[in-house]
Amino acid sequence: MATSGTTVFDKNFSIDEVIEEAYERIGQQPMAGQEMKSARRSLNIMFQEWANRGLHYWEVKNNSITLVNGQSVYTMFRSTSDGTSSATAVYGVDDILEASYRNSSSVDFPLTKINRSEYQSLSNKTDTGTPTQYFVQRFIDRVTVTLYLTPGSTEAGNFLNYYYVSRIQDAGSYTNEADVPYRFVPCMVSGLSYYLSQKFAPQRTQEMKLLYEDELQRALQEDGSSSSSYISPKVYYPSV
Repeated sequence: MATSGTTVFDKNFSIDEVIEEAYERIGQQPMAGQEMKSARRSLNIMFQEWANRGLHYWEVKNNSITLVNGQSVYTMFRSTSDGTSSATAVYGVDDILEASYRNSSSVDFPLTKINRSEYQSLSNKTDTGTPTQYFVQRFIDRVTVTLYLTPGSTEAGNFLNYYYVSRIQDAGSYTNEADVPYRFVPCMVSGLSYYLSQKFAPQRTQEMKLLYEDELQRALQEDGSSSSSYISPKVYYPSV
């Protein structure tokens, strides 16, 4: 017996098919454009809610921002319609995970992430030199990174290299594929079924919620890459 020889189901699983599958699970059929639009809106809301569910590794990316003499704050806007991001910065950033100062020899010096209180306690925020710390602020339409020390003429032209979490892309056109890896396809459909049940089949909402939370939990546990862990006992030596 032959097999398909393909592994691209998720690539061809378009938004309209996601919506159709979700409606079928709650015993409904999308009969009008308004119902399709309602489902796409719910899907986008669910994607935004996923941002509160922890780190999504498929959205972790790397980028470098060119440092400017005397400029401590660098901005990454939600989209080009919100504003212009700093030089070589990207759009759609949700948060900065870690960052380094990269010099002209491409040598990285890790920076320490500090919170607002720690940044506020710094006595002279205009001091220039090689950055050692950074402070992240997350607004509605942008994310900003504030460096300390402020890059001076020696650091200008070098880079802030950082790993960031990008926002999950909107569903967009019904012919698009969703911006999720194949591991999250089952919980995406279950989640949309749960959201739609609240509007069209409230008697099944609790059932759909249980299925959704179960599949989402499995997907979150599987996401990312495993790494080695080493546990060593603490050894105490008696004093003589």
